[in-house]
Amino acid sequence: MEYLDFELPIKELEEQLEKCQIIGEESDVDVTETCKQIEKKLSETRKEIYKNLSAWQRVQLSRHPNRPYTLDYIRAICGETWLELHGDRNVKDDKAMIGGLGKIGDQSYMFIGQQKGYNTKTRQLRNFGMANPEGYRKALRLMKSAEKFNVPVVCFIDTPGAYPGIEAEERGQGEAIARNILEMTRLKVPIIVVIIGEGASGGALGIGVGDKVLMLENTWYSVISPESCSSILWRSWEYKEIAAEALKLTATDMKRLKLIDEIVKEPEGGAHANREKTFEIVKNKISKHYEELQKLSPKELVKTRMDKYANMGVFSG
Repeated sequence: MEYLDFELPIKELEEQLEKCQIIGEESDVDVTETCKQIEKKLSETRKEIYKNLSAWQRVQLSRHPNRPYTLDYIRAICGETWLELHGDRNVKDDKAMIGGLGKIGDQSYMFIGQQKGYNTKTRQLRNFGMANPEGYRKALRLMKSAEKFNVPVVCFIDTPGAYPGIEAEERGQGEAIARNILEMTRLKVPIIVVIIGEGASGGALGIGVGDKVLMLENTWYSVISPESCSSILWRSWEYKEIAAEALKLTATDMKRLKLIDEIVKEPEGGAHANREKTFEIVKNKISKHYEELQKLSPKELVKTRMDKYANMGVFSG
């Protein structure tokens, strides 16, 4: 387990607990009471740390190396029913954007999301979760297939942004994202969007239009990352913490601004501390929201979705 700077008190207590348990196992000394005291202190410290997180600390948590990625959620939720589908039928198969069919119980879903890597080799393969235009076109192809067979769509967002390379621009990165936003507003099946990590820029918006948009507690959603904002405004990354506060990018900010529908509480210590419980929570949320959405006709779905986005923001004449 890796720890962020503000998690170091937790690391120290976990190490103390581990040593205490080893002493109890290797000797006749009764350390039960001591272990209980450390466990109590550990629980209190966790609650205190995660109760008072700054915007920048939540950004750090969203990037935690042990945090589960899209494929982790899909495999845990769907098990052996997961069938990955590939290619945009035009350029190539973008490894940064994954998609396919899977089941929760007896209900089929089309799962789509950005996928990051776990080490240097897989990070390069997945292009650090930054999709090219063909990734967004693959996502749209899968959404259209889901619409054809009346299968609901679930999108997992976790990206530092769409790939900004010259070749991506040559192949129409902006058009691909804009096309997805347009087509998702009028897709005739339920769309549930879950932000599981970073939700940056148009890279997130390209699969981010939904009937229900959920954000895990320690994630962020913004037009720009704090580092990029800092480098533009102050010509330095040193002000990223100030930028994070100013951008109002946390789940609490998004809910207050009515840009998302629900904040999904993470287990104590964050999603990386208890992955299995996180998977179960997200699975139940998807099923719950789909039960509500399936009662609407395709026409009602589209109208409600478009009204929802039309009412966002403030217009002053």
